Amino acid sequence: MLRRIISTILVAMMALCLYAQPAGEVTTGEAEVTQVRVAALKGPTAMGLVQLMDRSEAGPVGGSSYEFSLVASPTEMTPRIVRGEVDIAALPANLASVIYNNTDGAVQVLAVNTLGVLYIVEHGDSVHSLADLAGRTIYASGKGSTPEYSLDYILKEAGLADQVKVEWKSEHAECVAALVNDSDGVALLPQPFVTTAMMQDDSIRVAIDLNDAWDEVSPDSSLITGVIVARRQFVEANRDAVDAFLADYALSTAFANDDTQAAAALVGKYGIVPEAVALRALPECNIVCITGNELENDLSAYLEVLYNANPASVGGTLPGEDFYY
Repeated sequence: MLRRIISTILVAMMALCLYAQPAGEVTTGEAEVTQVRVAALKGPTAMGLVQLMDRSEAGPVGGSSYEFSLVASPTEMTPRIVRGEVDIAALPANLASVIYNNTDGAVQVLAVNTLGVLYIVEHGDSVHSLADLAGRTIYASGKGSTPEYSLDYILKEAGLADQVKVEWKSEHAECVAALVNDSDGVALLPQPFVTTAMMQDDSIRVAIDLNDAWDEVSPDSSLITGVIVARRQFVEANRDAVDAFLADYALSTAFANDDTQAAAALVGKYGIVPEAVALRALPECNIVCITGNELENDLSAYLEVLYNANPASVGGTLPGEDFYY
C-alpha cells in the first residue's frame, strides 16, 4: 500500500511540473480547447475527481474543457461508452476488460483509480475470519461486477463456496437497509456505504477487510476495484488532452487523500455522498492514480486471477497489451 501511495504522490509531483512550464512557451492568440466528457460512478471512483470537477467550474483547465456526469450503476455506464457519449469513464476494473473484449478493443485503460474498498460488515461480533461465514447469508450488490467476482473467488479459494449463501440486491443502498433491519445480518459493502451503515446503526461493525482476505488467498496480486478508461478513438485523436487529464487527475487524487475535510465538502457538494459520510469514509477508500508499467503489472495480475476463476468475469479472454495506455 505504501508503494502505491508513493507512486501516486510522484505522479502528482510530475503533474505540478507540467503546469509549471515557462510562460514563454505559451503561443499568442486564442488557444484551442479540447472538450472532454467524463463520467464516473457515484462512490469512491468519483471521489478522486472532485477537485478537478471543482476547478473546471471556473472554465477550461489547461487546454481542456471538462464536462462531468455521475451515474448510479455500471449498467448505465456501458451503453454511454459504447455509444460514444462519454470520452473518459471511471468504472469497475473487470467491466473495463469486458467492454474491451465486446467492442474489439474500443477502450483503453488509463489508470487504476481505486484499490480494494470492499468489506464484510455485520451486526454483532460473530465474524472474525472467512471461516466464520460458513452457514451465513451475505447481502450484497454489484452482481456481474467486481464485488461478485471478488467475493466468489475468495469464498472458493477459502473452501466456502458451497457453505455461504449470497442474496443479491440491485443497489448498495438496499444492502444497507437489509443489514440495518436484520439483527443477525452480514453484508458485503464498499465504502462509503460501510460508513453509511455504521452511522445509521452503531452496532454494525467491519468484520473482514476484503483486501486482507484477497491477500490471504492470492498473495501475488492485489484487489483492484476501479479504473479509468477512455475511448480509443478519443485517445488517438487527443493524446495531449489525455495526458493532461491524467496530470489533472493525479493532482485531484492527491487532494482527496491529503485534505480530507476539503475533499469531503466537495464530495457532498456534488451529491456523491453526504459530506459527513465522506469525511469518515475517504481515508478507507484507497483512492490512487496508478499509471504506466505499474498499471499494467497490477491490473493484468488481478484480471488473470479473475479469468482463471471465471473467464466470463473479464469478457471471455484476457485483454491484449493494447488495452493498457
